[in-house]
Amino acid sequence: MFAPRVALASLSGESDAEWAKACARPAGAAFLGGVAVDGPTREAARELVDRDREEFLPEDPVAFVDDQLAALDDEFLRAGVNVRATGLEPLREAAAVCAAHDAILEVNAHCRQDEMCAVGAGESLLRDADRLCEQVAAAADEGAPVSVKVRAEVDGVHLPTLAKAVERAGADAVHVDAMDSRRVVRDVAEATDLFVVANNGVRGREDVFEYLAYGADAVSVGRPSRDPGRVRPVYAAVKEWFL
Repeated sequence: MFAPRVALASLSGESDAEWAKACARPAGAAFLGGVAVDGPTREAARELVDRDREEFLPEDPVAFVDDQLAALDDEFLRAGVNVRATGLEPLREAAAVCAAHDAILEVNAHCRQDEMCAVGAGESLLRDADRLCEQVAAAADEGAPVSVKVRAEVDGVHLPTLAKAVERAGADAVHVDAMDSRRVVRDVAEATDLFVVANNGVRGREDVFEYLAYGADAVSVGRPSRDPGRVRPVYAAVKEWFL
């Protein structure tokens, strides 16, 4: 799906094309966003801004996605866009833009902010597999490679079972925020043929080797992606593993 097998994980309101370009050599992929693409998620994003969180709130979110991906068309890494949605049509529009740029559409089933969950987006999708699979299928129908960003340690959610469901719906990858349960990456990798990206606490060789030993196909870096110098040790460890 991408190489080198280091991704930059989206940081709300920060992860744009310029952020991705700063790490274009140490990383093989960068997930921009998260981008709220429909009315309910945009209203939730405005509420998040009102309590001092950073959010992308362009006038036209799909045009914003197109512009950001166009800025990365000639870069070394593969772009992706983390999208938050409740309706299928805006998601399809964003997926079609991703397909045009050979970029990955990442369905956000990860955001745990109360405002986003209240409208039925983000982490709430983990508890509603049917709706999550509908979003995956809608994005896949537009020809975009589809990743699903998920979170471990959500009550009542068995990630390996959920991963199998999104795989059947047409997903190509699952991006697992392992929280404090890193072995869940092994369980997901064993349950599916999805491309598994492991996230959370990836800082250097020890973390990289642990996740890859569990069966992850790649790792991703979140907050440290603000500093390209902190991504390079991760890249070096991934390169060493795959030699």
